[in-house]
Order: sequence, then structure tokens, then C-alpha cells
Amino acid sequence: MDVENNHQVPWGQRISYAMSDFGCNTIFQIVGTYFLVFATDTMGIAAAAVTGLFAISAIIDSFDGLIWGQFIDRTQTRWGKSRPYWLWFSIPFGLFCVMAFTDVPLSQTGKIIWIYIAYIGAKVLYSGINIPVTSILPTLTSSPSERITLSTVRQLFGNFGAAIFLPLTLPAVILFAGMFDQHTKDPSTSPIGWFIWAVILAVITVAALLTAFSGTRERVVTRDSQRAIPMRESIKALKGNYPWAIIIFINFIYWGGFAVRASALPYYFKYNLHNEALGSLVLAGTIITVLSTALIPMCSKWIGKRNTMLLGMTGTAISQLILYLADRMGDSVPIILAGIVLYYISYGLTGALIAVMLSDSVDFGEWKNGVRAEGFVTSFSSFSAKLGMGLGSMILAAVLAAGHYVAGTAAQGSGALNAISMGFIWIPFIGYAASAVALLFNDVDKLESKMLKDLKAKHAAELQA
Repeated sequence: MDVENNHQVPWGQRISYAMSDFGCNTIFQIVGTYFLVFATDTMGIAAAAVTGLFAISAIIDSFDGLIWGQFIDRTQTRWGKSRPYWLWFSIPFGLFCVMAFTDVPLSQTGKIIWIYIAYIGAKVLYSGINIPVTSILPTLTSSPSERITLSTVRQLFGNFGAAIFLPLTLPAVILFAGMFDQHTKDPSTSPIGWFIWAVILAVITVAALLTAFSGTRERVVTRDSQRAIPMRESIKALKGNYPWAIIIFINFIYWGGFAVRASALPYYFKYNLHNEALGSLVLAGTIITVLSTALIPMCSKWIGKRNTMLLGMTGTAISQLILYLADRMGDSVPIILAGIVLYYISYGLTGALIAVMLSDSVDFGEWKNGVRAEGFVTSFSSFSAKLGMGLGSMILAAVLAAGHYVAGTAAQGSGALNAISMGFIWIPFIGYAASAVALLFNDVDKLESKMLKDLKAKHAAELQA
């Protein structure tokens, strides 16, 4: 068991754990932001066809995460329950992400089949490597403050990955197009440029995930961590677990809004503002998120985890209203930048704490029901987030199709421009605002002290027996 003097995780293991999120974000943020625009503008696939892909992906996401969670709870290796998945699936995940940015010389139908296989494969394998990022957290330490530190460092590295590679993406694609695809009319849509960049990101992703595997240790040992937990017993951990239900709903609605906003951003700056360079500069603002994430331990100590997270969610909602104000004022760039800065500050206060509060729900489920099922309980995090992101992407594709967006056309009609604004401003606002309201009902912070005291006594008695 995790003894008192072993609550603090060494810095080497903290950084290794953080590399898991760095690896996930390195390439999957690119998939989430640019896959739709790559499929429509580079491969020439109609937005309506991509809508079907996102719909099927959302259906698959409704159960694949739960399957991965069961795999984790039933895994028994010398490396633990969660760690092995980074070793087993990092390379396949990287390969499918590269496929998602490969323009194959096939017919229109063949290309559609290709992107279906590539995108769905990438998302399924993303669950296989990302659910362990969350499920391993309660096994690294039982200390609430150390969990916040671990999740903060992890989020810092994840945001750092996005801050580096998102703004570099279009310039890198254009650079490689100039070097190897000089006959292309629009370097930003060069299939060769996208392929080379995807390969580079995939290599970095695999290296980061293997570092996470080699450098972490599952340190909290309980009766349940040393056995395969059957499904019928895992389900008991959810009975009356309202902190879990709230955070799963938030995961769904918040990341759904995030996905719509991320996918709409390239369209908004390209077609509404006619300023792709500003769009790349805005993505560089992710570095602001790195700085605000570093404030989480201090803010959580002052006002609590829930209130820190609530502050971030409220800020992201307000940032969307600022973007609407800029839109009404003729796309005022200074106001747009003000909204973007507030968004990144607020987002930094939110992401890391979702994983921490999900870990709290693992403790709550064991405290209330006597079953500790990290894999099953946390797998719903990936399920809800991916379902929300899949539906969000599907909604954006449907909105673009309804607005008569035409791929490859420099000047879009008013319907398409309004659809892009809806995706970039209003749909995310609904997701962020609804998340903040739901979070008001989560009061697990008040129960934490008694809950952890009871669990400590329970674990000690189990190990002695």
C-alpha cells in the first residue's frame, strides 16, 4: 500500500507520467483541429461524407472506451494494469494517425473508405493509450495534493505539446510543400506536406509514450489492484456515485464544445477573417494555457478544486461572448485576441482538474460501494469525451453542409460564413456554460477528508488479512 512517506511521487516519475499526455496531444490535437479541413480541402471529400464518418465514429466511441476499461481492470502484468498499454499500442496509434493525413491515389469512394479506416482506427487506439493516462493516476498516489500536482504537470506537458505543434502545423506543411511539392497551387493543402508532418509527429508521439511507460510506477497497492475485477463487480463502483456522473456529463459537453471550436478555427480565420497567418498565431497562444495551468495547485489550495475548475469553465464561456462581440464589431482583431487570451487562461484552469476529480470519483465509488475499479470508472471519461468530440465534429460538418460550404472555394457564401461562426462561437459557448452549471452540484471536496481516512484504514486491513 501507499504509505505515508511514499505519497509524493519523485520528479522523474512525474515527468514520465506527463510525457503520456504530451505524446497524446502531439498528434491527436492535430487530428482534432485539421482532419476535417484536410479531408475536404486536400482530399476533396464533400463535408456531408465526412459527417457520416463522424457519426459512425461517435457510435463506436459509445462502447470502445468501456471495453478498454474492462481490459485494464482484467490486466495483470509485472508492469501493472495501466502502464502496458503505452508499450503495446503507441506504434499502431502513430501509424493510424499518419494514415489520417495521407491522400491516397484512389477514387472518391476509395478515399472515403480510407479516411473511415484511418480516422476510426486512430480514435479507437487513442482510447487504448489515453484511458490509461487517467486510470493510472489513482494508482500513482493516494494523496489529493499530489494528484493535483501530477495532473498539473501532465496538463502542462500536454498543453506544451499543443502549444508547440499546433501553430507550427500550417507553416511546416507549407515548408515541406515548397521543398517536395512545388507544383501545388495552395501549399497549405499539399498532400506531401501533410504526410511528412504527420510522420514527424507520429515519431515524437511514440517516443513520448514509451518514455511514459518506462518511467512510471503503479504505487498504490490494494486488494482490487492485485486481481482481475469482473464486469458485474466493476459496475457496483458506479452505484450512487454522483461525483462520477457529474464529471462524465461535463466531459461530454465540455469536450464536445471544444472539438467544434477547434475544428471550426481554421475555417473561421481562413474564410471569415481571410487571415490564416493570424489563425496560426492564435494557436501559438496555447502557451498561455501552460502558464495558467501552473497556477492550479495554488488556486486549488485557496478556493478548492471545484471552484478553481468552475472559474475556468466560466471564463471559457465568457471568452466566446467576447468573440461574438468582435464579430458584431466587424471582426475587430484586438477584441478577438482579447477573447482568445481569456479562453486560453480559463482553459488552463480546467483540463487538469477533470482528471483529478475523476480520480476522486474512483475513491468515492470504493468508499460508498467497496469496489475499486480504476479502469472501468475512468474509461467513461474517454467514452464521454470522445463521444462529445465525435458528435461535436459531426455537428460542425452538418452545419457546414447546411450552410452550403464548398471545399476549395476561396470566397464562401453568407450561409457558409454564418455556419462557420456558429461552429466557432455559439456551439462551444453552450458546451462551456452547461459544464459550469453542472459543476455547481459536485461537492466531493467536502467529503474528501473523511473518505480518504476511511479508505486508508480499509486498505491497511485488507493487506494485513
